[in-house]
Amino acid sequence: MEYQKHWSEMRRRGIRVFIVFAIAFVLCLAFDSKIYHALTRPAASLGLKLVVLGPGEIVTVLFTLAGWTAIGVTVPYLMYELWQFVTPGLYAKERQLARSTVPLAALLFLAGLCFSWYLIFPRLLLFLVTLTRREGLGIMLQAHTYFSFVIGFCLPFGFAFEGPLVVFVLARLGVITSNWLRKVRKFAYLAIVILGVLISPPELISHLSVTVPMMILYEIGVGIATIVERRRVRNQEASV
Repeated sequence: MEYQKHWSEMRRRGIRVFIVFAIAFVLCLAFDSKIYHALTRPAASLGLKLVVLGPGEIVTVLFTLAGWTAIGVTVPYLMYELWQFVTPGLYAKERQLARSTVPLAALLFLAGLCFSWYLIFPRLLLFLVTLTRREGLGIMLQAHTYFSFVIGFCLPFGFAFEGPLVVFVLARLGVITSNWLRKVRKFAYLAIVILGVLISPPELISHLSVTVPMMILYEIGVGIATIVERRRVRNQEASV
């Protein structure tokens, strides 16, 4: 009976998330031209013109673009619904911690997208285009390839920026320690490299542009866990 109740609630929240996604998808289709031109601005600034290989391909491109943009818009709301779902099963201390971290998680996801799009992606694209032209090669940039490149590069940063916050929450709850994070560092780096290769476009510079920031975020997580532990020790000493 309890299982059915949880399943029913999860289903209701899943439907709400889908409705938000559907609304976002329709709105993104309505403003597809603005989204298209905004995302192609880095390429246009380098004199690149996107092409399609057939008259029907633009429909696939616009629908794919609207879908991924809608996913990016929906993720913060998905986090909110997940928080609402798990809150009743948490202790008061855990509920208070979740209440303060869920909004921050949404902001960090958006910060990761902005960081990759405004700071990393234009420089990466400039480097790749310059390298190609230096070899005397022309660039025929297919629209589908370009947007897959943008999504595959930027979206992982949104999730990667959640890493330090996840470490903070787990360290506050006593699930992990800074010593444990240091002990598994080499395995974490290996996982980051494998993940970076899988999710980023198939160029070495793209892999490095994804994996290096993730490793830096991992070290930030180690530092956060250390700070949490020291604060816990001080509080325990003060209460004695």
